[in-house]
Amino acid sequence: MKDALNAFIPHDEVHLAGAPEGPLKGLRFAAKDIFDVAGHTTGCGNPDWLATHAPAAKTASAVAKLLDAGAVLVGKTITDELAYSINGQNFHYGTPVNSRAPGRIPGGSSSGSAAAVAGGLADLALGSDTGGSVRVPSALCGLYGIRPSHGRVAIDGVMPLAPSFDTVGWFARDAALLARVGGVLLGEDTARLPAGAARLTDAFALAAPAVQAALEPLAERAEALLGRRPPLEVGGLEEWMAVFRKLQAREVWAQHGAWIETVRPRFGPEIRARFEWARAVAGQPPGPEVQRRTAFSGRMTGLLQDAGVLLLPTAPDIAPLRGLEGPASQSFRDRALSLTCIAGLARLPQVSLPAEARVNGCPVGLSLIGPRGSDRALLALAAQLS
Repeated sequence: MKDALNAFIPHDEVHLAGAPEGPLKGLRFAAKDIFDVAGHTTGCGNPDWLATHAPAAKTASAVAKLLDAGAVLVGKTITDELAYSINGQNFHYGTPVNSRAPGRIPGGSSSGSAAAVAGGLADLALGSDTGGSVRVPSALCGLYGIRPSHGRVAIDGVMPLAPSFDTVGWFARDAALLARVGGVLLGEDTARLPAGAARLTDAFALAAPAVQAALEPLAERAEALLGRRPPLEVGGLEEWMAVFRKLQAREVWAQHGAWIETVRPRFGPEIRARFEWARAVAGQPPGPEVQRRTAFSGRMTGLLQDAGVLLLPTAPDIAPLRGLEGPASQSFRDRALSLTCIAGLARLPQVSLPAEARVNGCPVGLSLIGPRGSDRALLALAAQLS
C-alpha cells in the first residue's frame, strides 16, 4: 500500500485476510502498533521496544474478532511512544498526516489509526484509549470514535499502559459503521440510556468560543431528540485531571518502569519527561486519589441518572499546528485531559461525533457520555444524530 500519510509503521508489513463471510466482509481495517499479531513484533512506537521484544505468539482478541467478522487487516499504524501522549507526534517515526486539517497534528496516541481512516486508507481502525487516545484524534480528524466502558472489550494482546484506564476503541468515517463494529466487539448492553440530555457547562467552558459555537447545532439536535435537561457542572475538572494523571502515572511506572530502568530506551523529549514524572510520582507515598476516584464515579452515576446523556466537547480546540511543543503543548494537553478524564475516571463509555460546522476549516467533535454498559445504545444514538 502506498502510504502518503505516514500512517503505517515503516518496519513491518502486516496483511491478513478476513473470513469469507461476516458482518464486516471485505472492509479494510488497521490496528495500532500496540496490538499483537501472531508472528510479528509489536513495536509500540519505540525502536528500543521493538528490538527488545519477541514476535507475538498470539493475535490480540480484538484483531481476531474483526478478522473473523470478515474484515481485512491492511496494516499496523504508528502510535506515540508506548501510547503515552495525546498529540500524535512520534520522535522516531514522524507525525501521521491529518488529511482533514493539513499542517496540523492528528492527535494521539492512536495517531496512525486516525490518519489512515480519515485519509481513506482504511475503513475502520483499532486504537486504544487510556486518557483520550481515540477520542481526541476523532475530534481533530473529523471522525466518529468510541472509548467503550472500561472492561467491555477484551484487551488481551494489547500493550498495557495504565490497566484501570486502558480500553480498546475504534474509528470510522460514519456512525453506522462505528456501530457495526460495536456489534462485533461489544456483546449485549447491560445498561440502558437514561432519558434526556444535559450539557456539562464547565466542560464547554474549557473549549474555545469558536468550538462552542460550532458544536451548538449538533448539541441542539441531541437535546431535541432526547429531551433537553438543565445544564449542569461536573465541578473541579482541573483537579480531577490531576487525580487522573497521578493514578495513571503510578500504573504506567508499575507496567514499564523495570523495562525503562533496564533498557534505558531513547525517548523523544516530551515522552522522556513524562516517564521521568511517572517515576517521581511512583516514588511518593500514595495519596487519596483512589478514594477520590471512587467518589467521582458515584457522582457521575448520579448525574447520568438525574440528567440523562451528558454532552461535552471532545477536545478543547482544533488540531494544533504540527511541531507543537513546550508550554503550548502542555496547555492543549491539560485542557484536553480535563475533558477526557471524566469518562476515564468513572469508567464510562464516550462516543465522539464530528460536527458539521468547522472552525478555521478544521473539524471539531461533540461527545456523548452514557452509563457504564450502555455502549451499543450510545452508538445507536450517534447514528441517529449523524
